[in-house]
Amino acid sequence: MNTTLSPCHAARTPAAWIPLLASLFLPMLAASPDAPVAATTEPRPYIFFMGADLEVQVAKEACRVRDVSGSSFRVQAEGKEVSIPMDEGPVTLRLQQSPKLTENSAVIAKLKGERAYTPANDPYRKFSREQPGGGGDAVMNLALGHMVMITALTGFETMQPGTPLPGAPGQSALTQSRLAAISAEQQAISNTAMANNTEFNDVGTHARRLQSDLAAELFDAMEVTFEVSSEKPLAKPYVVILTRFHERGSKPGSSRTWIYAQALAPVDRTPRKVRVTQGGFPAGFELEDFKVHLYNHGQELATNVAEKRVPLTRDEAFQYLKIEYLSSHKGATRPPDAALGKLPADFGTRLTGNHAVPALFVRVSKDGLPVEAFLDEPCTRKVEDPSIRSAIMDLRFQPALDQGQTVEGTYRLNLTGVRQ
Repeated sequence: MNTTLSPCHAARTPAAWIPLLASLFLPMLAASPDAPVAATTEPRPYIFFMGADLEVQVAKEACRVRDVSGSSFRVQAEGKEVSIPMDEGPVTLRLQQSPKLTENSAVIAKLKGERAYTPANDPYRKFSREQPGGGGDAVMNLALGHMVMITALTGFETMQPGTPLPGAPGQSALTQSRLAAISAEQQAISNTAMANNTEFNDVGTHARRLQSDLAAELFDAMEVTFEVSSEKPLAKPYVVILTRFHERGSKPGSSRTWIYAQALAPVDRTPRKVRVTQGGFPAGFELEDFKVHLYNHGQELATNVAEKRVPLTRDEAFQYLKIEYLSSHKGATRPPDAALGKLPADFGTRLTGNHAVPALFVRVSKDGLPVEAFLDEPCTRKVEDPSIRSAIMDLRFQPALDQGQTVEGTYRLNLTGVRQ
């Protein structure tokens, strides 16, 4: 064990325990998100929220995504880290929604999600590509310029389209070739002028087509923009966007979910702009809703837009963790386990005698509270140093279990490597 006892980020709560969790937390969840929490002087450093875990199918194994690097998922499969490209063929994804508890949070501001177009399907881009009126004028002007240059070199004045070419016996081959070039330029000018007068080159026709395409709303992409910041720096953040939609004209209940993940640059307290645009949606799809989940080193953070977000006191967080722990170990016999708390950074240097101690032993009550700390496993030599004892008494544990029933137990607090 390291020097930090932290809550489980991904709860695995069996359905049978949901009513019990609901009895504790749903009164708070049912309140308006903007409603103030009951007045108390006790800080609320923990956040309870509804999170999501992404799993990738590798062979026959569903592996939880631990990180996103570039355009690849990073998972643990068959005991080793595996990279799964997102853009090299079909990837089977599964989304597991579950309640989570964390101390880590971030702010997502100016969040906006809307339907968009891929470049190939964008009506404005199609209008620019297909409306060649300006391009035709440019071709004609270029031809006129060429003809002016050629006639100047041959000594003739600029001629208008259709003017007969002068010719006289004995003209040099160079003059004859320049006269032929003038004829070709005249023909190009004539052809361009005629084309510019057709419906194909009529700006009004293309403008009406643009309006028709815009009215059809054949969106085939999703665009999400936001700003993200965090008081605690995030070294390896990534975002998962969940979009629920249905095809135009589809039957009720035929919703589909689009899942997209993207690695982000490191995040700090300065808001960083993020824009995600992805195609592949059926043309004209109808957007139902979308959600944004933020992760760092594979652990989800509680953002201000997280679903069912509720700040909790330390005691409330501890009660939640115990319920989740008991629900996951029904009928089990186990020693105490870590739950909440963090030892001071200089804890190792405080040890009596100023020498390395491999471990301390903490007597834990059936409620998960530390009762006493000892220097030996038989628990005969108490820790006398008040600062060390105080730090240990501030920790919280999962209680020992005897066939699913909570009992007293002893927790081994590993200190190897703690001393600086």
